[in-house]
Amino acid sequence: MRPEDEEYEMNPGTEQFSPERRAAVLVETLPYIQRFAGSVVVVKFGGNAMVDAALAAQFAEDVVLMHSVGIHPVVVHGGGPQIGQLMDRLGLEPEFRDGLRVTDADTLDVARMVLVGKVNRDIVSGINVHGPLAVGLSGEDGGLIRATARDPELGFVGDVEAVNPAIVERLLAEDLIPVVSTIGADVSGQSYNINADTVAAALAGALGAERILYLTDVEGLRADADDPDTLISRLDVEQLGALVADGTISGGMIPKAQACLDAVHAGVGSAHMVDGRIPHVVLLELFTDAGIGTMVHPVGGGPDTPPRDADTAGGAS
Repeated sequence: MRPEDEEYEMNPGTEQFSPERRAAVLVETLPYIQRFAGSVVVVKFGGNAMVDAALAAQFAEDVVLMHSVGIHPVVVHGGGPQIGQLMDRLGLEPEFRDGLRVTDADTLDVARMVLVGKVNRDIVSGINVHGPLAVGLSGEDGGLIRATARDPELGFVGDVEAVNPAIVERLLAEDLIPVVSTIGADVSGQSYNINADTVAAALAGALGAERILYLTDVEGLRADADDPDTLISRLDVEQLGALVADGTISGGMIPKAQACLDAVHAGVGSAHMVDGRIPHVVLLELFTDAGIGTMVHPVGGGPDTPPRDADTAGGAS
């Protein structure tokens, strides 16, 4: 448990698992499997894991294993780098205003082609290597994501206005794995490209998910952005909000921190930010005492926030 004199737990580094430790990890998994069986776990797939074939295959294995032990995984993904690559091939120049990409009609067409027609299909195919389990969806399907324009000057960049999780719930009831790309539509049918972190948080809240995991290219949140030894393994939403407000968390980490806050405020049991470059990071975070990233939980821990072993070598998460 967290020491009383610490505001939040720090993780001095990640542990390299010996064969003996790997065996111990298997023993650790049982109570977590029992706890999460029957629960929805949303995983936002992103970062380097999306473009590294080996990591993508390991991610698919993690999702299938979760499904096999009675957890209901839901995958949400973006695809910014892939969109940029196709735009380059098509000779389309990206436009930015105040650091935000402008999405005109041509860019939106590219985003839909990449997210719905390429990235989503690749993830579904990777999972279905292990059995007929995954079904691809867009936020436009079944009215899943109702979008609204963020700013007319940004074109077809959207925010989540509402979530209708019925189509996802029906797939889960059929013991299938939904894989959701983050194109939504407004009431007129106009499509918008929406930030995947935002969609994942909103969908997790609507589904009453037990956990949400964000795969990123960093190991988690740091108290000092330049010092990897200050990895924060666990903190509550008030502590995270204070770190954002005082500037400790800044730049590209702010949207991910905000997504964690939004998810927990929406009723998700806890939000986890993990390094998607680590093989099988989803299993390590869900099914081990130490965990491997940053966990954000309600104030007071919530009714079912799992304890983390602060004495485990490599820190707690």
